[in-house]
Amino acid sequence: MRNLYSIVDSEVTVPIGLPLLATMSGFADAGGSISQVNSNIFANFDAQLLVEFNNDELLDYRSRRPSVYFQKDHIEFVEPPVLGVYLVRDEIGQPFLYLDGYEPDFRWMEFTDAILEIIDIYSVSQFVWVHSVPFPLPHTRPLGITVSGNRAELIERYSEWRPETQIPGTAIHLLEYKLRESEFATTGFVFLVPHYLADSEYPQVALKSFELISASTGLVFPTDALRDEEAAFLRRLNERLAENQDLAKLVANLEQGYQSGKGSGLGARVTPNTPEMPNAEEIAAQLEDFLTRQNRTEDDN
Repeated sequence: MRNLYSIVDSEVTVPIGLPLLATMSGFADAGGSISQVNSNIFANFDAQLLVEFNNDELLDYRSRRPSVYFQKDHIEFVEPPVLGVYLVRDEIGQPFLYLDGYEPDFRWMEFTDAILEIIDIYSVSQFVWVHSVPFPLPHTRPLGITVSGNRAELIERYSEWRPETQIPGTAIHLLEYKLRESEFATTGFVFLVPHYLADSEYPQVALKSFELISASTGLVFPTDALRDEEAAFLRRLNERLAENQDLAKLVANLEQGYQSGKGSGLGARVTPNTPEMPNAEEIAAQLEDFLTRQNRTEDDN
């Protein structure tokens, strides 16, 4: 699989038994779980690129065109996307490996085999990934969580919604499947984000991501800034609800239509009660209005 990736610096000493955390863009990222985890890790920690994947083998450039910086009369810089594995140290100096970048457009099977090879090279101890999808759940409830993989204690403790359904597959799903088959410790955290906040950066989903990554790996991440952002986001959202009666009605209907089986907290279950649900046209109209108002406010700031 070495034609798919290269070791950037073979002289780097990587401790054995590190966890491998993964965030890969390309599929739905409701509430910005992937983008926020990514930006917080790179903003707060030094990340050393260990492994870089070959864009020419995995990337459809026409669907994800690289950024080109034009300086008056010439091309100053071309910035191709990077899919790679980084060595990072958390807030208290604990090292971990971080797989980050785009989801490959091609050669998923070979990419999966390459990750398995990298896991073997660095004697990785466990694999953890996060993701989020839109869901008809009000923000007045805690985020719903679906946990997959083979770590029964984490699934039992944190997984609130356990559907039996068919979903669009991702490269991460294929990787989890392969790792689970080989009985390698694997955990996927998928967060259920209120659908009317799906296109916003919802700080609560980043907070919950870091909380559960910490629960599964023991890593420590700074979250004070995210908590401040969450408080500010909720203040703005409550102001919108006071101004927009249609959106307020949507949230109220969702609140009436769902109940938490154990009250609040991580053990809560998400149970639908369909008669109170708005129809698709109502959801779309109210969501569009909400996002338009939010974008105007952000531009003013």
